[in-house]
Amino acid sequence: MRVVPVLVAMIVLLAGCSSPEPPGPAASSPGAAAPRPRVVAYFTDWGDFPVRNVDKSGAAARLTHLVYAFGKVTGGGCTAGDPWADFEKPIAASDSVDGAADPPGQPLRGNFGQLRKLKQRHPKLRLLWSFGGWTGSKGFAEAAKDPAGFARSCAALLRDPRWAGLFDGVDVDWEYPNACGLACDDSGRDALAGLLSALRAELGPDALVSAAVPADRDKLTATDYAAAARSATWLSAMTYDFFGTGDTPGPTAPHSPLTAYPGIPRETATTDAAVRELIGLGVPGEKVLLGVGFYGRGWTGVTTAAPGGRASGAAAGSHEKGIEDYDVLRSTCPPTGTAGGTAYALCRGQWWSYDTPETIRTKMAYARSTGLAGAFAWELSGDTPDARLVTAMADGLAG
Repeated sequence: MRVVPVLVAMIVLLAGCSSPEPPGPAASSPGAAAPRPRVVAYFTDWGDFPVRNVDKSGAAARLTHLVYAFGKVTGGGCTAGDPWADFEKPIAASDSVDGAADPPGQPLRGNFGQLRKLKQRHPKLRLLWSFGGWTGSKGFAEAAKDPAGFARSCAALLRDPRWAGLFDGVDVDWEYPNACGLACDDSGRDALAGLLSALRAELGPDALVSAAVPADRDKLTATDYAAAARSATWLSAMTYDFFGTGDTPGPTAPHSPLTAYPGIPRETATTDAAVRELIGLGVPGEKVLLGVGFYGRGWTGVTTAAPGGRASGAAAGSHEKGIEDYDVLRSTCPPTGTAGGTAYALCRGQWWSYDTPETIRTKMAYARSTGLAGAFAWELSGDTPDARLVTAMADGLAG
């Protein structure tokens, strides 16, 4: 399927129109109900955002899938990323999904114990365990030398008796196969496809097998993503972080534009361009998820409201420079304009770009109009206490 470039104004008009969900990994039979659009979000094992918040906020009721980040890839196989946070830490009643503290001696505690309670409350919610990530991708090079062994290790970990049945599949977050991320990889164009094919063979046809994929053209062409898609339930396009405060002293630019806008530093650095590139490489649109960031990127020392201004450096953030959660920015630096289908804000010399419920609904209309499988978010702790961004995703995909 080819994607025709879509103007933001046209997308907004489409927002009120329903579009049928494309078939999933297997084609739907004639007359069968269209699959529900996938509303996916990552949950991280660090920070102070407990599993309880996924339920309390209402996000769990709107999500179709939750992806737990991150497990490690060590010695060519899947291992737990943080055993204390994952399944050892006793959870107090105040942080528990059901309000009950973990009793002494309980065999499964930590996030996994809470995720089990979450699934009991929301039996339709499916869980994946993600391995890798920006700082954890180096181990994939060794795993690619023995894909079957990697898959066996992942399956054995998912089937550990302490949490057997909790996870419905595996997400591979390799940044980036046969390209450079934090480190460079030369495993070859077929390495990712080999890992996903082995996971599919080991976990079976009903398991979820997904992979996070880049949005940069050079990285996309370095790997055979069409082959990878054949074994995957979906590929998650990381259509954010196109621009950031590593580019100081500017020019300022939205980090996750949907489409190009006048003055954009690189016209191909957009969600639309990445989606068109993936589909042009042979990845079916019905296996692509559009990525949304629940955070903003910002500069300081800015005097120009529109994108393209100069800056003196990265703006201060709650956790690191140049990055801030949407839940913080919506009140500390509310939007003053939009560009390329996303929002930006100038306040007290700081310039931030981020998605809002309104711009997310526009992006979801784009996902529907281009026949994508749905969307995913990185990551839940940046949302509001009442899950306004997840709600915008779910409502926007529903049409």
